[in-house]
Amino acid sequence: MRFIDEVKIEVRAGNGGAGGSSMRREKYIPKGGPDGGDGGRGGHVLLVASSDKNTLQELYLRKRIFAENGKSGMGKHRHGRKGVDVSIKVPLGTLVKDEYGETLFDLTREGQEAFLAKGGKGGLGNTHFATSTNRAPRYSQPGEEGESGIRFLELKSMADVGLVGLPNAGKSTLISRVSNARPKIADYPFTTIAPSLGQVFMDDGDGFVMADIPGLIEGAHEGKGLGHRFLKHIERTRVLLHLVDVAHPEGISITDQFNEIDTELKGYGDTVYHKRRLLVLNKMDALQDEDRESLLEEATKLDMIYYTISSVSGEGIQQLLRDLYAQVRAVQEEEIATDTVAFLEEENDSGSN
Repeated sequence: MRFIDEVKIEVRAGNGGAGGSSMRREKYIPKGGPDGGDGGRGGHVLLVASSDKNTLQELYLRKRIFAENGKSGMGKHRHGRKGVDVSIKVPLGTLVKDEYGETLFDLTREGQEAFLAKGGKGGLGNTHFATSTNRAPRYSQPGEEGESGIRFLELKSMADVGLVGLPNAGKSTLISRVSNARPKIADYPFTTIAPSLGQVFMDDGDGFVMADIPGLIEGAHEGKGLGHRFLKHIERTRVLLHLVDVAHPEGISITDQFNEIDTELKGYGDTVYHKRRLLVLNKMDALQDEDRESLLEEATKLDMIYYTISSVSGEGIQQLLRDLYAQVRAVQEEEIATDTVAFLEEENDSGSN
C-alpha cells in the first residue's frame, strides 16, 4: 500500500432540518394550537486521532466527505432526527489546514477530535412562535446550512527517535532488530520508501517509538528526490540517531557520510538541526580488527557522542538503547519543565488582568 502523508479533501456537513409548521387537530379540540417539532441538526464531519492508523490512505481515496442532512420537524411536537456524523480515524501527528494554508488543528493525542465541518442547526418549529396575539403561527424556521470547504491534511509522524542516514546505512535492519517494525529490507539503495514506526521495549516495561526516515540524499532539503517530503517527519522527534556505514560499498568515508546528512539537516532548518543527535557507526562486524583503530580516530574528530554497533550481529546495541532511552527521557523532562513554566506564566498574566 502506498504511503500517503498529504491529502486535499472537500468536506460538507449536513444542513439542519426545517422546523415543522403544524397545527394540532384533534376531535373535540378545535383550537389545539401549533405543534410543529424542531428540525434535526445536520451531521458533522470530524477526525479522530488514533494510534491504529499510520497513513492518510483512507482520505486520499475518498476525496469528498459529505455528512447527512438533518430531518424536518413534524406535527405532534415530533423533532426531526439528527443527521449521521461522519467520523474518520487519522494518525497521530496529523495537521489540518484550511484552503489558505492556515493551521486549524494539530492532532497529537490519542482520541483527540477535530471538526472539519460542523452540521447546521435545525430550525425551530412553529410551537416556539406562539404569542398572546398570535396563537396560531404558521411560521417555522428553516434549518441552517452546514459548514463546507476545502481542507488540507498533512502527516508528521510522531516518534521519540528518528533514524537518519544515507541509503543502505542499515536503518531498516536496526529498527527491525530492536522494535516491532518490519520494514522491507534488501541489499540495494532506496529499499525504504515510507517512514517505518516501531515500538522499542526496555527491561522496565517502558520504551519509546523509533522511526526510520527514508530518502535523505544530497540536495534533499532543496526538494531533490523524496528527502524533503520525509524530512518533515523528523520535526516531531526528540532525538536523532545518525547512522553511517563503516563498510560503505563505494568506500565513502564516515566523515563524508556524516557531512552529507548534516548538511541536509542544517538546510532544512534549526528545528531539526539542533535536536539531540547520537552518531552510530554501523556494520562494525564487516571490519577487520586492524581497521577499527583508524576508524575510531576518524570518528573522534567529528566531535560527537558515537557508538559502534552491528545491526546484524547485535554488537553494541543494548548499550546504545540504554543511552538512547536516557536521552529521550531527558528531553521529555525538559519539555515538561518548559510547558510548566509557560502554563504558570499564562496563569500569572491572566491573574493580573
